[in-house]
Amino acid sequence: MNARTYGRGFTLLEVMVVLAILAILAALALPIYMNYITRSRIRIAQSDLLALSASVENHRQRTLLYPTATLSGTAAVTGRFTGWTPASKPTDISFTYATDASGYRITATGVSSRLAGCSASLTAANARTTAGCPNVGDLSW
Repeated sequence: MNARTYGRGFTLLEVMVVLAILAILAALALPIYMNYITRSRIRIAQSDLLALSASVENHRQRTLLYPTATLSGTAAVTGRFTGWTPASKPTDISFTYATDASGYRITATGVSSRLAGCSASLTAANARTTAGCPNVGDLSW
């Protein structure tokens, strides 16, 4: 064999340097990506609350009363309000609907580990709150 045959390819040091650079880039990108995913799941839950509120208001326009049942769990809420299907996964967010003195309160509560303790609420007076959510950027709505 001649010297030209052995001169092609990469040395172990070059491969290790490239792998180290890729590991650093992944370590920087992964937390940013996870925050993006968490923020998008919270935004989806907020839009689900708005859609459910529209369904409740539609019921009120037809019957002149807010639905009076207190419902807990996504399946129960989805079954009560026809035409409303949440975009959020049941493994991420759970919804509750309850009546109160001012009309109603709809709450989306985080179920998955990243969203545990995070809740967003919407009332009949259009008061919107978000509490206990991870610090992943602006969540005002």
